[in-house]
Amino acid sequence: MTVNPGAAESPHRQIAAQLRERIRRGDWKPGERLPSIPSLGEFFGVAKQTVQRAVDQLRLEGTLITKPGSGTFVRGTRRRLNRLSRGRYGAYRGYHADLAARYRQQLVAVGREPAPPEVADAFGVRDGTEMLVRRHLVRTDDATVEVGASWFRVKDASGTSLERLEAFGRPLYQEAEEVLGKRYTTATDTISARQPSRDEAEVLQIRPDTPVLHLLHVAFDETRKPIEVAQATWPGPMTTLTEEYKIPAPAPAQPFDQDTGLSLA
Repeated sequence: MTVNPGAAESPHRQIAAQLRERIRRGDWKPGERLPSIPSLGEFFGVAKQTVQRAVDQLRLEGTLITKPGSGTFVRGTRRRLNRLSRGRYGAYRGYHADLAARYRQQLVAVGREPAPPEVADAFGVRDGTEMLVRRHLVRTDDATVEVGASWFRVKDASGTSLERLEAFGRPLYQEAEEVLGKRYTTATDTISARQPSRDEAEVLQIRPDTPVLHLLHVAFDETRKPIEVAQATWPGPMTTLTEEYKIPAPAPAQPFDQDTGLSLA
């Protein structure tokens, strides 16, 4: 592996391309740690800042992951999520514990907190209005891959099981429907990319400049009143969001009057 200083492509991009190729052919396998930045700098004959730029590029692409204090590793397969509206509620309605098992959530806190702006906006209340929040993490064998929270109106959830620090063995919305006496009928998902907060970066074990995907999920009853506002944050380079859906069939052809040029339907 060499760097051509006279090439049109910058040295750090040349290095990134060569590292990417070595990873693709299996020289470094998923989960394996790369040599240190100084070692790679010596190998390529460039300053360590140049190598760092190459590593940063591959990290933002999702090829590498940097764990603070441990080094830079080849990312494994992307974590595939189906947490948009249809995936969250299942293909059909039913009170089945197997839906809850998909998420592997760990409930970490339940309490009353001031609503952040996006949650307050979704509920149509002032910023800082006291809400009930249930916070959770989703873990794999070796990492936290989701930071999440579900928010409810205090006046709705007060005195119910939603205030208890306990998992229900079934999807949260099913518990909420039963104790609140409200039916989830529609939901909207808004997904954005942003930089993580300090706490998110620490929990997800990512660098502060690694982008995250953030989901704001708002579930409504039949009167279009929000029942629950849920947040989920995932490390962007390691997360793929997928959703399957049917494409509408073409509309049936309408009878046509050749004399007038008008549809007869």
